Amino acid sequence: MKVKEVLSALERFAPLPLQESWDNAGLQVGLTEAEVSGALLCLDVTERIVDEALQKQCNLIVSHHPLLFRGLKTISDANDVQRTVMKAIKNGIAVVSMHTNMDNAQGGVNFRIAEKLGLGDVAFLTARKVEGMECGSGVIGTLPEPLVSCDFVLKVKKVFDVECAMCNELLRRKISRVAICGGAGDFMLDEAVAAGADAFITGEMHYHQYFGYEQKVQICVIGHYQSEQFTSEVFREVIHDQCPEVRTEMAETDTNPILYI
Repeated sequence: MKVKEVLSALERFAPLPLQESWDNAGLQVGLTEAEVSGALLCLDVTERIVDEALQKQCNLIVSHHPLLFRGLKTISDANDVQRTVMKAIKNGIAVVSMHTNMDNAQGGVNFRIAEKLGLGDVAFLTARKVEGMECGSGVIGTLPEPLVSCDFVLKVKKVFDVECAMCNELLRRKISRVAICGGAGDFMLDEAVAAGADAFITGEMHYHQYFGYEQKVQICVIGHYQSEQFTSEVFREVIHDQCPEVRTEMAETDTNPILYI
């Protein structure tokens, strides 16, 4: 099984046209004709991730966040991105990233978050069609049974194994409908309110956006890395289904750059 076949399988699930205009999903580094010895699945690509791929004898890395967001004018040891590119090329490791195309795909990142929370009747928060395929930003679904706000926040903390959650004033009604946008999803807050969500979960939110939503919606911000931590599970399922011969390894390296002290 070649790199290009794994890449094609991932892009059938989350086609590149689904990505946002500013994004750079798809092949990042490497030769697509290479035979895959194993695929390491991760959120971010760092030097330590490349080291882990080498240790596990994987010549393909599949990440959520792209290694290359902008063009490189130099490839040297000047910064972590350049060093990571050099190390990957030197060791014959291909890097593929599925970013906002995976965020926006049916069954993608936000659907996995909803699944982890046990939500039912899950649908795109804002749906659209791209090249005949339904896609969208964020999802909304219903809890199996309504929860008071403190129990809801505790449930979210437990499911995502987070040390803390940043919330606005606790809602004084039970939470049933939950909107989700993993990562930096604060841009979907108003859409969540308009859709009738009782709660909105995301990874990042600017300080001033917490104002003005008291008793409108329960905001619950759990961290960018934490909100997207299950993305590799989606990669694994796609590869196992479409390329069953390919060995997959879940990355053990914690690439979250934020420490909670």
